[in-house]
Amino acid sequence: MTFALTPEPINIEQLSMLIEQPVQLQLSGEVKKKIEQCRFYLDKKIKDTTHPIYGINTGFGSLYDKYISADDLEKLQENLVKSHACGTGPRVPDDVVKLMLFLKIRSLGYGHSGVQLQTVERLVDFYNNEIYPLVYEMGSLGASGDLAPLAHLSLPLIGLGEVHYKGKTLTGAELNKKFNWQPIHFQAKEGLALLNGTQFMLAYGAWGVHHAHRLLRLANLISALSLDAFDGRIEPFLPNIHAIRPHAGQGRVAKEIIQLLQGSELIAHPKKHVQDPYSFRCIPQVHGATVDALDHVTNTILIEVNSVTDNPNIFPEENRIISAGNFHGQPLALALDFLCIALSELGSISERRTFQLISGARDLPNYLVANPGINSGMMIPQYTAASLVSQNKQLSTPASVDSIVSSNGQEDHVSMGANAATKAYRVVNNLYAILAIELLTAAQALEFRRPLKSSPAIEEFVHTFRQVVPFVEQDRVLHQDMQQAEKFIRETPL
Repeated sequence: MTFALTPEPINIEQLSMLIEQPVQLQLSGEVKKKIEQCRFYLDKKIKDTTHPIYGINTGFGSLYDKYISADDLEKLQENLVKSHACGTGPRVPDDVVKLMLFLKIRSLGYGHSGVQLQTVERLVDFYNNEIYPLVYEMGSLGASGDLAPLAHLSLPLIGLGEVHYKGKTLTGAELNKKFNWQPIHFQAKEGLALLNGTQFMLAYGAWGVHHAHRLLRLANLISALSLDAFDGRIEPFLPNIHAIRPHAGQGRVAKEIIQLLQGSELIAHPKKHVQDPYSFRCIPQVHGATVDALDHVTNTILIEVNSVTDNPNIFPEENRIISAGNFHGQPLALALDFLCIALSELGSISERRTFQLISGARDLPNYLVANPGINSGMMIPQYTAASLVSQNKQLSTPASVDSIVSSNGQEDHVSMGANAATKAYRVVNNLYAILAIELLTAAQALEFRRPLKSSPAIEEFVHTFRQVVPFVEQDRVLHQDMQQAEKFIRETPL
């Protein structure tokens, strides 16, 4: 599939498609023209002026007052990329690096960055050939852009650094030899355009938002199964309740749960109890608040995807080059912290439902197994869920409230959005595991309600799940069941 990159805004559906499917990028004629016009303007500007222009004929950061001669402009940009490649920690996953490449291409393609067309086309070659530079998690303050991660992303352009290609690690020089490429010779401003920008934290954010929408659908579906398996009541989901507290997400969740339980014999069965615990009764309020939070975060991510975030910015039509702060990650830092908190709450309430299902309440056997005592049944998966929920709470401590001065005081307020981004990645993965444990538990509990059935939609979902994780008759190694359950919810079409 070919995706033509134009200046038109990208929506969440297109972003999800880029994450899920192999796509060949293609720069539209309009994008190529904007890149070339901006570069032509910048070259003429450099030739015609002796005035200092930040990052173009000056040093960087607190070295902004150091004038650089015309003979050294290419060396200045190359040195910038080499000196800033100071990442450490674990490698960034290839699917996130792939997004970084796309987002950097996207930002440069607006024609406000002054790069050469061949530089952007080489990044497109990386993307289309699944060449992923080795980037490291730690090193960005999320303020002057994601400097260290983006330096590692850019090193292979000049024949340095390393890449991951078809399961092997190649040096930048080996990559060029394999593809018969020449290293890019950076022109004035190019290194700065590549390193300034929010593409590291934004890639994590885009990946996180994509998965968060899936996790919300899963949380609603699995919670509806849990409600029925627990012999819960439908009244808390009725529309008149949510009409008098009209938060959009709350109403959407309540409506979805009612639709999921349509036709359930269990939900229609007479109840002995007059109300349910909060983890069941307040699903619309808790899940719904996450829906509203995710709507906000998604909007922030999409604005950033469709933005120019390097510095300085070039406006050929106005004959202006402006040094400003579009690389500052504060909008993303706040949004990603919010995403961590909102998803952590989905995990927290899920674990409480798991706990209720194994507690021996509502005529269900202790730990959902025959002969509890000799069998521990579903006892320990709840422990695992609890440990993941606890870690998510720790990861939800906001990164954005911190700031450490850098660059000799020139960069005196930073966003720490990169740390918020990598935390969000871990929260998303933990939440998949937590919901998988709830599914494992709720499907087990449902069998103890037979011969009554849940709704057709839920019974079909459970039947499909049972093809990969059978009912637990007696104790077995549940690690494999948990792994299979997580794989199932990550991959099953919803």
